[in-house]
Amino acid sequence: MRLKDKVALVAGGGSGIGHATAVLFAAQGAKVVVSDLNEANALETVAEIKTDGGDATALGGDVSKNSDAEAMVRGTVETYGSLDTVVNCAGVIAGKALPEGASPEEVWDRVMEVNLKGTYLVTWHAVRTMEQSGGGSIINIASINGIVGYPIGLGGGFDAYVPSKGGVVQFTKNLAIDYGKKNIRVNCICPGHIDTNLIREFLDNPERREWLEQRYPMGRIGRPEEIAYAALFLASDESSFVTGAPLIVDGGYTAQ
Repeated sequence: MRLKDKVALVAGGGSGIGHATAVLFAAQGAKVVVSDLNEANALETVAEIKTDGGDATALGGDVSKNSDAEAMVRGTVETYGSLDTVVNCAGVIAGKALPEGASPEEVWDRVMEVNLKGTYLVTWHAVRTMEQSGGGSIINIASINGIVGYPIGLGGGFDAYVPSKGGVVQFTKNLAIDYGKKNIRVNCICPGHIDTNLIREFLDNPERREWLEQRYPMGRIGRPEEIAYAALFLASDESSFVTGAPLIVDGGYTAQ
């Protein structure tokens, strides 16, 4: 098992990439704390892990709130005694950020709060713990939209998502420089479009899905478990000399 006896916190582990990551980590021997704004989703992930013989605990919380982020890290250490890996999966896109009718400014603020500030807050508290324990691995889920430009337009809401993920990429690089000598590795994964509920409404339209898949050299979009395996590599000792890296997992999208 590649993560035997390691302790992992998966923020946003109740669905999508976070769910797949939490399940895979547990299958590979990690003790996993699954946190999510929707605590019911976190509990479902934990139930699945336990059914498969794994060890996991659920926590609710909003990563954009400092007190909640601190509680996630503290709760992990109190439950399992240490913290080896954090995966920052919590994220929103414009259409899911706030109820219909929210102003462009409100949407911008919420997307930034969750995607960038949330990553910062969870990481801030995790680093304090890892400094004391001798190191660890932090994995931030960014996006190909943090690497390459995208036609977004102003006021549509997606104009917040793109810079939020670009910020995650640069935040990752800065932390890797700051904490490398303390044995804290910080990397990010930049997925292409992944088949999750985050973009379910778009994917449920056959014409839109076909249009999107044709933009990929592999002729399809990704699956959550394909991102989870990238996270597994970054969490494991196999990536002991990898830090500050944006790992692009996008079926060739950015190669064009």
